[in-house]
Amino acid sequence: MIPVAVLTGFLGSGKTTLLSRLLRSPQFSRTAVIINELGEVGLDHELVETSEESFVELSTGCLCCTVRSDLVLTLEDLLRRRDAGTVPAFERVAIETSGLADPAPILHALMGDARLAARLGLAGVAATVDAVNGLATLAGRPEAVKQVALADRLVLTKTDLAPAHPALHARLAALNPAARLITASFGAIDPAELFPPAGDGGAGLGADTAARLARNGGHSHGEEVACFALVREAPIRAVALTLLLEALAEHLGAGLLRLKGLVNVAESPDRPAVVHGVQHVFHPPAWLERWPSADRRTRLVLIGFGLRLDWVEALLAALEAEVEEAHADPRPLLPPGPGRR
Repeated sequence: MIPVAVLTGFLGSGKTTLLSRLLRSPQFSRTAVIINELGEVGLDHELVETSEESFVELSTGCLCCTVRSDLVLTLEDLLRRRDAGTVPAFERVAIETSGLADPAPILHALMGDARLAARLGLAGVAATVDAVNGLATLAGRPEAVKQVALADRLVLTKTDLAPAHPALHARLAALNPAARLITASFGAIDPAELFPPAGDGGAGLGADTAARLARNGGHSHGEEVACFALVREAPIRAVALTLLLEALAEHLGAGLLRLKGLVNVAESPDRPAVVHGVQHVFHPPAWLERWPSADRRTRLVLIGFGLRLDWVEALLAALEAEVEEAHADPRPLLPPGPGRR
C-alpha cells in the first residue's frame, strides 16, 4: 500500500513554500508530488509551468506533476507509469490542494475509487496556517475553517515573522483539538511529520488525544465544528461497525467532516482496523499487522457540524444490542415463505 498525504491550507498560508523545501530534502526522495492547481505551479524554478510533459523528475528523486484534468485519472496514470518502469518507483504520494479548495473531494477520490483504494492508502491530511493572518482568515473564510477541521496535522507557518497569537492557538484547538500542532521554522519541517511512522496506519490518533477528548466530552465551538472521541473498552463485532458507519453516513452526510481511528474488532482481536471517513464516503478498513501500543481500546475521533457524543454512543449501543440479539437467535428474521422450510 502506497501512503498518500494531502497538504492543504488557505491562499498565502505557506504550503507551497513548505512543499518546495520538502522537495529539496533527501528524506523526501522517492515521493510523487501532485499539484492540484490548474494552470499554476509555484515550486520556484524547479518546475516549468508550460512543460508538455505531465511528470517532471527532480534531481532529489522526487516526481512532480500537475492535475491537468481529473485527480483520479492523474493518479491512475501515475500508477501505470510506475508499473511500467517509465517513472521512478516512488514510495509515497503527496497532494497539494488549491488554496481555495475543499479537501473533501480529494479524500473522496482516494476512498471512493476501488482501483485506487486497492493501492493507495490515506496517510493523513496536513493544513498550513499562517501565524500572522490565520486568525483573520479563519474568521472570514469558511474554506479555511474546513481545511483546519479536516486535518490530522496543523502546520503553523511564518512564525519567523511573528509568533502565533494565543488567540490563534485557542481557535485551532476549538476547531480541531484532535489535530497535532507543528511549527514550521522558516518554511521547513521534518518530512516525517507529513507521514505517520510505520504501523500507525495513518489513523493520526494518539491515545492521549483520544483520552483527553473522551474525558472532556469532546469540544465544540458554537454552532461550528464539534470534535470528540468515542472510546470503547469492549471489542465491536464487525457487522456492528459496518452498520455504525452506514448509519453515520446516512444521517450525518456532509455534516460529518471526518471520522478516523482504530477499532478493536471482535473477530480479529490481534489486528486493529484503521477506519477513515469523510462526509458520506468511507475508505474500506485497513488492517494493521499488530496493535501499535498496549492500548487496545476502540478509539474513533469524529469531527463535524451538529455532532453529539451521546447520540453516537446511543446509536452504537442500539446497533450492538441488535447484532447480539441476532447472533443469539440465528433464526431467519422473516417467516418462511411458500415452499420454504
